[in-house]
Amino acid sequence: MSGPLRSGPLVAALFMLAACERPLPPPEPPRPVLTRVVGESTGGQPTGASPYAGEIRSRHETPLAFRIGGKLLERPVDVGATVRPGELLARLDPVDPALSASAAEAQLALAEAEARRYRELRTQSFVSQAALDARETTLRAMRAQAELARNQRAYTELRADRAGVVAAVAAEPGQVVSAGQTVLRLARPDTPEVVIALPESRIAGLRVGRAAEITLWAEADARYRGVLRELSPVADVATRTYAARISLLEPDARVRLGMTASVRFEAAAAEPSPLTVPLTAVFQHEGRPALWVVDADSTVRLRPVEVIAWGETAATLAGGVAAGERIVEAGVHKLVAGERIRIATAAAR
Repeated sequence: MSGPLRSGPLVAALFMLAACERPLPPPEPPRPVLTRVVGESTGGQPTGASPYAGEIRSRHETPLAFRIGGKLLERPVDVGATVRPGELLARLDPVDPALSASAAEAQLALAEAEARRYRELRTQSFVSQAALDARETTLRAMRAQAELARNQRAYTELRADRAGVVAAVAAEPGQVVSAGQTVLRLARPDTPEVVIALPESRIAGLRVGRAAEITLWAEADARYRGVLRELSPVADVATRTYAARISLLEPDARVRLGMTASVRFEAAAAEPSPLTVPLTAVFQHEGRPALWVVDADSTVRLRPVEVIAWGETAATLAGGVAAGERIVEAGVHKLVAGERIRIATAAAR
């Protein structure tokens, strides 16, 4: 029995020696990662290249309203009517203002009679100077009230203060309107411009004064030069877009208010285009956006970036990376700092 017992440790040692001589498994190859060079196209059109649909509007559009309230008696103009300065646009029922004016005139006549009587009594020292001063003050107040009532009687007529085209109506005959309520909107036809809405991702590269080309949907061969006149600094609360107005430099008779137009901004040679990256490349690290940057030795490291606009498929950057650097485009949540990768690019861009 001593022979088998002594051979047991020897057999175990031989098994351990054989296990130590077994070759280690080869290391896993670097995983292929889809990358791109910053500054290359992200699949969308650059700022200024895509057209924007808009509407031909007048630069000067004035909402007109009555200074007093009342029942709208008539409105002799409709949408599209061309009006001259001083032309009647709408009229209120004049009965109540006329009654108010008559009452004010009666009060003025009474105040004038009282003032004359007190002047005579004062010359005879029957009343004090203070009593006469009170009557004179009442007379001045009644004159002001009468003048105000006469003005309000004239306010029952709404007339055009300049030539223009009726762009919209907001009240119909028989309707009771309040003071300041818009009755119609008057537009000048000689100052046309295009009103468009810009998404958040497109305003970074636009400045007031940028040249634009304007085409009309109804006139495909009509092309006009324009310039960005106004860009709203605040987004619309409902659409989250920024209103912009482009003035037409040389409009002709084919340009009519209300037409559909297309605006394409010309690229500014002196103004560099902002860098954009796909949304799939942006990694949220500690509450801030960051990108995985690929170094020369094919290792990746995380770098914070500043995003100034978020689009549907891309983000516009203000800093953090430079054009020409390579970043990871997809699979950003599976990487760790210092990991070596195998660079892969998309088959079609």
